[in-house]
Amino acid sequence: MRYLKLGIPKGSLEKATIELFRKAGWNITVSSRSYFPQIDDSEIRCSLARPQEMSRFVEMGTLDAGITGRDWILENDSKVVVVEDLVYSKATHQPARWVLVVPEGSPIKRPEDLEGKKVFTELVNFTRRYFSQKGINVQVEFSWGATEAKVLEGLADAVVDVTETGATLRANGLRIVDELLVTYPQLIANQKAWEDPWKRSKIQAIARLLKGALQAVGMVGLKMNVKKRDLEKVMAILPSITAPTVSDLYDKEWVAVESVISEKEVRELIPRLLEAGAVGIIEYPLNKVL
Repeated sequence: MRYLKLGIPKGSLEKATIELFRKAGWNITVSSRSYFPQIDDSEIRCSLARPQEMSRFVEMGTLDAGITGRDWILENDSKVVVVEDLVYSKATHQPARWVLVVPEGSPIKRPEDLEGKKVFTELVNFTRRYFSQKGINVQVEFSWGATEAKVLEGLADAVVDVTETGATLRANGLRIVDELLVTYPQLIANQKAWEDPWKRSKIQAIARLLKGALQAVGMVGLKMNVKKRDLEKVMAILPSITAPTVSDLYDKEWVAVESVISEKEVRELIPRLLEAGAVGIIEYPLNKVL
């Protein structure tokens, strides 16, 4: 029997990835004693891999496909197929950013001010390319962690680190000089696997369902009954992705109305719907929106 070798990112992306697969329809079980999670799909074999190494394993063919950050694909300059950007809505999540950081009191105001100086980062290759493209001679060194502390302790003139809002950096007396990269998870595939019709079809199916699960984040479904005479008032205030679904009920004076809306709108919308004549309103969670 054929199967797809799928890489699940170990570490900070692991929990979110497994939850996303659950919403998409796959249950993945991870054991602390194994690097090979179990999945309820006989056509998939899972392996755990660090996001920093995932694109290399996919490029080599050790894995047919995997999920990792855009940053590590660029860092490794991996020749892989980017199948899908797994980007959460900006309304619910802030994208991660790699930024050039210095102490608040540093005289460095621009990247050019770092000429001849030292920068620490985990994203070494990408950072070297960044400065090279700007024609700035900088010594870039690998950081094994606690990257922020290196600039605070005077071990480096600047660091390139990852952040979302920048709040932690500011709280530690650091200042962002420039943004190098916005990163997010991506589903990637090995070139040879992508050329295989069966594997490509399987990877595309995974991509569609993961994307559907992402699109459902922060969304809920609403069902309600409305008298036909009140339908126009309800429709005027009811948002939806395309248009609400309206269907007749046994009692011909009533219709059922169903829509998908942002969860943030519900608390203000439901009182208005009641005032407009809607009754029996039901709110329910969504796993996928396709």
